[in-house]
Amino acid sequence: MEAEDPQLVARLRAGDRDAFAAVVRQWSPVMLRVARSYVHTHSSAEEVVQEAWLGVVRSLDGFEGRSQLRTWVFRILVNVARRRGRADERANAELMGPTVDPRRFRDDDDPYPGHWRDDAAPVDWGPEPEVLAAEFRAALGKALTELPERQRAVVELRDVHGFDGEEVCELLDLTAANQRVLLHRGRARLRAALEGVLA
Repeated sequence: MEAEDPQLVARLRAGDRDAFAAVVRQWSPVMLRVARSYVHTHSSAEEVVQEAWLGVVRSLDGFEGRSQLRTWVFRILVNVARRRGRADERANAELMGPTVDPRRFRDDDDPYPGHWRDDAAPVDWGPEPEVLAAEFRAALGKALTELPERQRAVVELRDVHGFDGEEVCELLDLTAANQRVLLHRGRARLRAALEGVLA
């Protein structure tokens, strides 16, 4: 099946399943390799290819034939892959780095390396006076808005709206592991912000 064959475009536009299946089988392996050069994981590359094919199906009526069909399809693929690669970079940045400031722990030359420093241990969050409650809520609201987007979404869904982890994964298209990491990091940032109010 030749990409430059005008009959191919006509068959695809007419909804010819055999033609579409043949093109998908023929081009998808190469599309997967191209997508893999933009994203970090094989599963992300597979998702990029699927999204690109969906884009092809949605946009096929707009194909004007100024380039070969294959070139047009791969242009859609590269656009999707670049977008997904940027999103993956942002997501990975949210998952990197320490959860708690390393300066809060004792150094390696301390008799108890890795333990909390006395002046940096977590604050006991016992019952708070009403006077502090309003300041506490305001600080919590501000800290929540300053979280990275995905951390904020996970924390809000879990801790504010009461969704369980599985629901959050489905809503935000996250793996269970990513959801747990984002929740943990978001809660840790909020706790650090609130310790300033309690200090």
